Amino acid sequence: MSVFKALLSLTAATLLSAGAASAQTEIKFGHVGAPGSLFAQSAELFAQRANAKLGNKAKVVVFGSSQLGGDSELLKKLKLGTADLALPSTVMTSVAPEFGVFEMPYLVQDRGHAARIADKVIRPVLVPIAEKAGYRILGVWENGYRHITNNKRPIVKPADLEGVKLRVPGGVWRVKMFKAYGANPSPMELKEVFVALQTGVMDGQENPLTQIYSQKFQEVQKYLSMTGHVYTPAYITAGASWSRLPPDVQKILADTAKEVEPDILKLAAKLDDELVDKMKKSGIAVNEADKPAFVAASKGVYDEFSKEVPLGKKLIDDSLALAKGS
Repeated sequence: MSVFKALLSLTAATLLSAGAASAQTEIKFGHVGAPGSLFAQSAELFAQRANAKLGNKAKVVVFGSSQLGGDSELLKKLKLGTADLALPSTVMTSVAPEFGVFEMPYLVQDRGHAARIADKVIRPVLVPIAEKAGYRILGVWENGYRHITNNKRPIVKPADLEGVKLRVPGGVWRVKMFKAYGANPSPMELKEVFVALQTGVMDGQENPLTQIYSQKFQEVQKYLSMTGHVYTPAYITAGASWSRLPPDVQKILADTAKEVEPDILKLAAKLDDELVDKMKKSGIAVNEADKPAFVAASKGVYDEFSKEVPLGKKLIDDSLALAKGS
């Protein structure tokens, strides 16, 4: 009987040990994107490539649709080490105000410009700032060019936003921008937006086409206005658990995060082209916006950011200098 008990104890210990080992090798990657979104496709592409290189050393497991929490919660979980990777975008302004440079309207001209900004501004300037705050940015991906949907009217010029209750993501500068345009902006987690639009708590929202379509906002919105007012990067980011990973696993994750960057930009451009047609077929009314009018109405936001944020003016000037033909 004692031998039997000993064998049971040994088996239990082995199972516990195996369970602990497998738990340690699971790399939890959380994001807020719905299935089919650019976030979801980007995360799956990364996981597929990373896992092929990792073999049995570790495995990236993706949790989309805010399964591990919204953007703010994911940042907290990175800090605590209860999530290993996340894909924050606008919410990075809550980590450091310098990330607000990507809240400046019409700053990023195209995706080639975005890639140059990633190499010349984000990596040398913003990445070290994030690291001091406890976040390690492994790669610069995309959230995308943002457009406005609402149930009031087509948005052609800033005055059309007067009084529109508009959901925006967390971050002070998006609120300032839309207040300058005359809207009534309110920050809200992405997972709460559909019901807010459906019930009329919010009249509208602004997001890249891939987020709009995958979240099915076209089902509860009448108008899509192609404002393209802001281009937001997304940052594949690690936190407290990074230091617990073996160096060879760290290298594979970091190398793969950067390796997929150009593929994600191409995927984003392809999705944008496809989704404009899909949105029109869904029944939502699509209109072009008067972008020069929005640019003119944005001057105050640029001025305020330049004055209030450390490095603000330099970040704007350096980013604009990388535009094509500059």
